[in-house]
Amino acid sequence: MTSSWKHLCAAAKLAEGEPVGFQLDDQRVAVYKIGDEIFATDDVCSHAFALLSTGFLDEHVIECPLHGGMFDVRTGKCRSGGYKDIRTFPVEVRQGEIFVNLASAEDEASAA
Repeated sequence: MTSSWKHLCAAAKLAEGEPVGFQLDDQRVAVYKIGDEIFATDDVCSHAFALLSTGFLDEHVIECPLHGGMFDVRTGKCRSGGYKDIRTFPVEVRQGEIFVNLASAEDEASAA
């Protein structure tokens, strides 16, 4: 199902350790480049409205700039603050361009 994959940007636009936020339809997505890997999560903190893409990334953990909640960008699990986990999205790099699959996370959320 190719329609669930959304183009974000050229992989070259991502800098190591510097999250970038995107608006895709009604979904905000944060993208992280860590080493040779790229991860994508919800961009909005699960506690209240704050953009995780403006937070501080330390290895695989993003810290919410407003509340200090910490989330593992690989799994979406809350590491600190006791907040609800955030969703993660599958990412693919195709010919140097980054694509994210939003439908996969929605399917997981509705199945849970």
